[in-house]
Amino acid sequence: GTRQVGHAGTLDPMATGLLVVLVGEATKLSAWLTLDQKRYLATVRFGATTDTLDADGTITQCAPAGTPAPTPARIHDAVRAMVGPSMQVPPVVSAIKVGGMAMHERTRRGEIIELAPRPVELVRARVLAVREDVAECDLDLTCSKGFYVRSFARDLAEALGTYGHLTALRRLESGAFTLENAFDGDALLRAPKGDESVRAAVAPLASVARAMRTITVDEAQAKALGYGQRVACEGEDGVVFVLRDDATPVCVGTLSANVLSVSRGLHA
Repeated sequence: GTRQVGHAGTLDPMATGLLVVLVGEATKLSAWLTLDQKRYLATVRFGATTDTLDADGTITQCAPAGTPAPTPARIHDAVRAMVGPSMQVPPVVSAIKVGGMAMHERTRRGEIIELAPRPVELVRARVLAVREDVAECDLDLTCSKGFYVRSFARDLAEALGTYGHLTALRRLESGAFTLENAFDGDALLRAPKGDESVRAAVAPLASVARAMRTITVDEAQAKALGYGQRVACEGEDGVVFVLRDDATPVCVGTLSANVLSVSRGLHA
């Protein structure tokens, strides 16, 4: 019953897993929730790369026949070396817009555009399994906003002296949100309009408190913030999710030198 629906980070067409959906007033929080770290389960296959850097694409380059699969020790060392900040070149088939048009549209029109590297961070990485017989490995990756796991697969393979692409990708976490508390996407597609199970799956706006730093204000402060006024408020500088004493959302605010100002107002 609403046209206002957004998200806190897209998923590639091949990917499965968690998508944080924002409904109504929650769409105003997209700019902050998309900044959260994401955690993925990824499978990388070595020996060939594709135009999309995943199994949905067409193979463009292959390692020479007889090239041995990377050993577990080499994979562990290469993954460990990639943890931390880096400059990453995004895939050319992506949702990144250049000149107002998504890169995947430009690429499929035959345009050739080189994307500049972007600062990203691989926060944590763990090799879960290596299958040398099929030249694949499973990885548990936690990364920053803007990090492309498809690009990581390409770069990991390059570090190992071969080609590579993703064969599976599943998002496990997005900030404070996890798969364990998620609503089944297939059930959403099957549900008739107005289905109560869908409505029950939508968490109240105040639940964002688990995903953002939160402060509580009294009724007088909340009223002033509702008019866009600044109020005195102690706390560490930065962005905060503001609630009334009764846990009603007030706004997203910015604290600076113990002064709280409104960044985005919210209607409960």
